[in-house]
Amino acid sequence: MPRVTIGPALPDRETLSIEIARLRDLAIGRLRSRWHSVFGRPPPPHLPRHLLFRMVAYRLQADRYGDLDDESRRLLDHSETPEEAARRALGSTRRSTEVRPGTVFSREWNGRMHQVTVLADGFAWSGKTYPSLSKVAFAITGSRWNGPRFFGLRDKSKVPST
Repeated sequence: MPRVTIGPALPDRETLSIEIARLRDLAIGRLRSRWHSVFGRPPPPHLPRHLLFRMVAYRLQADRYGDLDDESRRLLDHSETPEEAARRALGSTRRSTEVRPGTVFSREWNGRMHQVTVLADGFAWSGKTYPSLSKVAFAITGSRWNGPRFFGLRDKSKVPST
C-alpha cells in the first residue's frame, strides 16, 4: 500500500496576521534570524529594520496566498514609478477584439439597419471607407461614440438598479 505523507497545515488568515504582528516586536538580530529561516540565506547586511520587516512579511503572505504572476512582476520591473505602473496596468486591461476582413457588423439606428464590412485596412459603410469603427459610428449618428461599443463588441455600461 502506498504511503501518503501529509505536510503541515497552512496557517489560516488569523494565524498569519498574528505572526506578522509578532515580527514588528522583534529586535533587528531576531528579525535577521527570521529572514534567514524564511529565505534560506542571510539577509544583506545593509538592509534597515523596516525593509527587513516588510520583506519577511511579504514573503510570508506570498507563500501563503500566492505571489505575483509573471505579467505583474514584469509590469512592475519595467516601471520607474508607481504612477507609471498604474497607467501601464490600466492600458493592458483594455480589451481588444480581433475581427477578420469580411466580417459584417449590423446595427439598427433610428429605424434604419446599417451594415459595416471589415476590410483589411478599415471599415466600409455606405460606399465609403473609414479608418475606425468610431468614425463609422460618428457618420451614422452625427455624435461621438465608442465604435466597438456602438456595434456591440464591448459590454454595455452597467446601469444601477433602482
